[in-house]
Amino acid sequence: MQFHSIGSGIDSLWRLSNAKSRSISPENFDGAKGKGGMATDGTGAKCARDLGQGWKVSPSIDIAAGEEHTIADIEGPGMIQQIWMTIGGLWRFSILRIYWDDQTQPSVECPVGDFFASGWGSGWGTGKEAFAQLSSLAVCVNPGSAFNCYWQMPFHKRCRITVTNIAPDSVRIYYQINYALTEVPEDVAYFHAQFRRVNPLPYKEVYTLLDGVSGRGQYVGTYMAWGVNNNGWWGEGEIKFYLDGDRDYPTICGTGTEDYFCGSYNFENFRTKQYQEFTTPYAGMHQVIRGNATGMYDVQQRFSLYRWHITDPVRFDQELKVTMQALGWRSGGRYLPLQDDIASVAYWYQTLPTAPFPKLPDKDYLEII
Repeated sequence: MQFHSIGSGIDSLWRLSNAKSRSISPENFDGAKGKGGMATDGTGAKCARDLGQGWKVSPSIDIAAGEEHTIADIEGPGMIQQIWMTIGGLWRFSILRIYWDDQTQPSVECPVGDFFASGWGSGWGTGKEAFAQLSSLAVCVNPGSAFNCYWQMPFHKRCRITVTNIAPDSVRIYYQINYALTEVPEDVAYFHAQFRRVNPLPYKEVYTLLDGVSGRGQYVGTYMAWGVNNNGWWGEGEIKFYLDGDRDYPTICGTGTEDYFCGSYNFENFRTKQYQEFTTPYAGMHQVIRGNATGMYDVQQRFSLYRWHITDPVRFDQELKVTMQALGWRSGGRYLPLQDDIASVAYWYQTLPTAPFPKLPDKDYLEII
């Protein structure tokens, strides 16, 4: 049987395939064969003026304030294999969208930073850089602010990727999108990612990561940017997965926030009596922003957490809803429903069509103060 390269990994690198490797970047905007490095104008033209064509003339692009720029438009069948990106400005103000097979509804709609599990950061040139290194199978964030995504994204007809700059100033972006033109099985599901934010979470309300999903597929990952508005421990809440007709009670229920993110006992380093950052292939808390906090449980600390369901995808046949409680402690050993600043990205695969997403918050609501 001919190997089509979908799902390729270290255990199949030895197999021959008819897949065609292609790559889109500012040095080859449409990924055409034999057309890379031909630019005669671009953001590097002045630097290359003594060397000329072929010498890094167009390594990046500038996206003007308010502009949407299409960074990839690929005719399928094929599969996105890796995305590398580094971008200036405030990462919440650059919006990534991905459209599959000529849908007008995006299947990915997310601020760039949050998509790459970096919700609290900003890029070079802002004076507010907040890089946090992350090593995992699905997403890596490397020095100085290099975003890498390894989610495999097959498609049958077309893939279109855009970045919209909602900031008041121009933003510079470097990117490379590596993909294969190859046969795609009929039973593939399409990659999706949805951003949400609530600040603050209303008292006694449960935070919703995902709702309104319609189709068949599997939930594969969670990123959360969690800002704590109370003193004390904030992670007693349970995650819940409502599958295929579940209403009042879910099929899958976790036992605590740090448990879901594969930690324990408040993520505490018992020697230092502080939160302990960690980054692993499947889960981590790779960023703790302590601000002026000196104690472990001081108010106004911020956290980045991720959990990839690579070995344990949550499968659904018709619909899916995912929620997370925000719980701390109050007097008398009682739970305290928290009113924290919580943002999230839910990652999943499903059949098309994609149901409409909730309206993305405006710039002022997205902004981190």
